[in-house]
Amino acid sequence: MSPAQGPVLADSSQSARGNVADVTDPAAALARPGDPGWWRTGVVYQIYPRSFADSTGDGVGDLPGIIEHLDHLAGPDGLGVEAIWLSPIYPSPGLDGGYDVADYSAIDPLFGSMDDFDRLIKEAHRRGLRVLLDLVLNHTSDRHPWFEASRASRTGPEADWYIWRDPAGTHRSGRPIPPNNWLSFFGGSAWQWDEGRRQFYLHTFLAQQPDLNWREPFVQEAVFGMVRGWLRRGVDGFRLDVFNALLKSSDLASNPPGRRLARSPWQRQRHLHDKDQADLLPLLALFRSMVDEAPGRMTVGELFAGDIGQAVALTRPGHLVFDFELLGQPWSAASFRRTIAERERAFGEAWPTVVLSNHDQSRHVSRFLRTLGRQDQRTHDAVAKAAAVLLLTLRGTPFVYYGEEIGLPDIRVPNALAIDPPARRASWRFPWWNRDRCRSPMPWTGDPGAGFTTGRPWLPFSPDHVTRNVARQAEDSDSVLATYRRLLRLRAATPALHGGGLRLIPSPGEDVLAYERELDGGRAVVAINFGLRRFVWAPPPGSWKVALSTGPRAVGSPLGDTPRAPQLEPLEALIALEG
Repeated sequence: MSPAQGPVLADSSQSARGNVADVTDPAAALARPGDPGWWRTGVVYQIYPRSFADSTGDGVGDLPGIIEHLDHLAGPDGLGVEAIWLSPIYPSPGLDGGYDVADYSAIDPLFGSMDDFDRLIKEAHRRGLRVLLDLVLNHTSDRHPWFEASRASRTGPEADWYIWRDPAGTHRSGRPIPPNNWLSFFGGSAWQWDEGRRQFYLHTFLAQQPDLNWREPFVQEAVFGMVRGWLRRGVDGFRLDVFNALLKSSDLASNPPGRRLARSPWQRQRHLHDKDQADLLPLLALFRSMVDEAPGRMTVGELFAGDIGQAVALTRPGHLVFDFELLGQPWSAASFRRTIAERERAFGEAWPTVVLSNHDQSRHVSRFLRTLGRQDQRTHDAVAKAAAVLLLTLRGTPFVYYGEEIGLPDIRVPNALAIDPPARRASWRFPWWNRDRCRSPMPWTGDPGAGFTTGRPWLPFSPDHVTRNVARQAEDSDSVLATYRRLLRLRAATPALHGGGLRLIPSPGEDVLAYERELDGGRAVVAINFGLRRFVWAPPPGSWKVALSTGPRAVGSPLGDTPRAPQLEPLEALIALEG
């Protein structure tokens, strides 16, 4: 299909060539929580299923384990989030943590059954929780039936479902030359020679993750049919993995040089032709037209190797985009002030996301402690609480990564023992951060299995799990968990915090970040001391009362308009409301 034809959306709700998840419990789709605009005011909690809770004792988290802990998220004493996002739960060889999908329309037996999934939807909706699935649409596993059929023949029905090309020539040694200079994000050429078809196929990531050809109408038909199947089961939305890479240039031109001295080979090219194509927007509009057939469904796209401007350009009502600028900042008031100002200018009236951690990056409490050069538990907890205030009071939809609510840190996993495939090949020529370090199992208790498993966990627990766990923190009114619970309730009850505009407030010192949120005359002010010494700080004119403080300040105490200006304690974060 040529770019001029544009993306094609099949009218059929079920593809003749793709399996679709059949609805076994139609009531599940009807029991969806209300409030179609929840995605602007709510908070999404990311679950990495392998690491959340294991119900079988095999050391790997699963769907029944998630169900057992839903009250932690939405019960009377739970966090109070509005949605959960599940990283991939589809059948997979597991070469990239489930992001190498072998069947889009089923549940990996590692995580349970389709009956377990239906029960998860039902139990989540009963608690007012929405459920978002991870959709990996740029590529599949090389064990997916689609790819197995595609590589079997150049003329079969699925021949063009992936991006195949003849070699550009032959080396003197007889080795075929790739069609262009495109690179894999995981290192090496993005082209893999297939001896059976005598052609190369494209893989932006692992060689075992061939890229789908989104310019082939039958691919769109099959994928959209699969998506409709999940929507009929009651799914409330999707996180779209590397969605800006779905379409490639039709002529497959080589990329021009990028930064010559960049750390990784990928960064030494300007990726003009292997992602961010102009016809992505029409494809996204077609996808959204299907998702929007029922109110309240949302999508969020992972922006792959992009910037704030691209994130804004791809943001739509009901469709958010991760820009990750905040995620890359050190623990520095100046850095966050600069980044927040840039984001506010760029997004304008558009609605951003707020993310400090995820399954691919170092957990933020570990990053921030490295900035401070401190590792003691008192500083650890203070930073985790202050970061929670930042995460949950900036303008946009916050995404909380599992374990953040107890200040879970990174773990140490030597690259030689890594499960993350690129980490095993990491070197000075191919720098790679081992993603295992941010995926450790959730510690629910201080028991030997941490309340996560009765067996051997698939990754080690955090070394401090005996003291840093949900049960221990639930009993402590001054814990990181208690702070998250209070903060989420305050956010939900304060329109200015979840829906208002944001104005940065000039700071009296380099370590203080302050901003005001306002909506319909309601005002809230947030101040965070990033430093290890006290600062005198005065709020804007008005009658302010403390609504939350991570320091010793009492809730309800006045702030401002007093003879003595308040002092921000080291690493204290506070929220004050007017009135």
